[in-house]
Amino acid sequence: MALSLFGIILGLVLLMFLAYKGCSIIWVAPVCAVVVAVLGGYSILDAYIGDYMAGMANYVLQWFPAFFLGAVYGKLMDMTGSARSLADAIVRLIGPKFAVAAVVIPCLLMTYGGISLFVVVFVIYPMGYAIYRAADLPRTLLPGAIATGAFGITMTAVPGTPQIQNMIPTTYYGTTPMAAPLMSIVACIVMFVPAYIYLEWRVRQCRKKGLHFTPDPKHVEVDHSAKNLPSWHWLAGIVPLIVVVLMLNLFPKLLLNATGINLASNYSIVIALVCGIIICCLMNLNQVKTLIPAINDGANGSMGAIMNTACAVGFGSVVKVMSGFELLKNAMLNMPGSILFSEAVAVNVLAGATGSASGGMSIALEALAPRYLEIAHSIGLNPELLHRIASISSGGLDTLPHNGAVLTLLAVSNCTHKDSYIDICVTTCIIPVIGSLLLALVWGVFL
Repeated sequence: MALSLFGIILGLVLLMFLAYKGCSIIWVAPVCAVVVAVLGGYSILDAYIGDYMAGMANYVLQWFPAFFLGAVYGKLMDMTGSARSLADAIVRLIGPKFAVAAVVIPCLLMTYGGISLFVVVFVIYPMGYAIYRAADLPRTLLPGAIATGAFGITMTAVPGTPQIQNMIPTTYYGTTPMAAPLMSIVACIVMFVPAYIYLEWRVRQCRKKGLHFTPDPKHVEVDHSAKNLPSWHWLAGIVPLIVVVLMLNLFPKLLLNATGINLASNYSIVIALVCGIIICCLMNLNQVKTLIPAINDGANGSMGAIMNTACAVGFGSVVKVMSGFELLKNAMLNMPGSILFSEAVAVNVLAGATGSASGGMSIALEALAPRYLEIAHSIGLNPELLHRIASISSGGLDTLPHNGAVLTLLAVSNCTHKDSYIDICVTTCIIPVIGSLLLALVWGVFL
């Protein structure tokens, strides 16, 4: 059993290292799973063809519709100019004087409206580039602001967010996307306020040091004049977002009250995204030639996104059948404090190991959620708290340097880890980790 535990740890370390080096998790995950199986005395073929493929396939079966429709919806909002029209309206309202807010707020609105954080990065960077140039701020500060808005509270903490990190726990705990609203609101304050204060502090420090904007040699600015934007202008950006959020959170309740049908969460997100896609298309009929290419690009892009996460889940499926995993599982379950704190630690660690919020959370919940739920029922703990802690914790250590979203953001903004990662780390890793552990401790012990 000790050798099996060593194999699990070695597999996780190898997974982190290879992912950090830029290797595709599609081949890295099964290789690391084989390492775990060999050191655990388990058949390689059984591990790969059986447990690994079953775990990966089950994840795809359950969540592919959400990934596919989410990618199509995000691409439509991007290519039609709907998302940018909303962002531009916010910039005009706020102006470069409040450069940080002018970047963070559009990111928050778009991710809360269901747009993938990867799409948000591509939409916001050109706009943020212009804002930071007008404000004469170093553009190396821009990735931190984008990450705070796109990778932060609207991904995990705001009640009702349609992001996948808020949807996954619903299948394990029988909850809704609005789970634990009080904890959600407190989490938003605990995580967002310090992050925003930090970003503003960084701006003041740069001004004191006399640092100025330096152009990005790879960035080519595009003319987004009014004639190129949707005919509905900023309404084309905000209306589909509102429709998605309302359909996800309000429609299931209305359906239950009217017909008695209890709609599963993975069904709700499909209906919400389909409605968002339809509204976006209807509001951009003047760009009919753009709609089909956008749908094609979104559909193709969805495959890579879900396969990356599904492969991480497949790795976790092999880990959880190893004898050494019982030691880890017992260590988590017997950790001092409540099961909320245990869950926060488990999700953070596995999200960090896989470099994926949804992948790490899926591995942790697949292995531990049934036991957590059993304990919660026995002590009278509301499962909604388990849902929210899992969701919040997934957005902590996931943004270690090897995270795919971090690498994408730095590549798009033409910045290095040395230039900009410290801001990303503080706002989307350190603060959320502390916040998730603090919330788990307080709710588990005092409330």
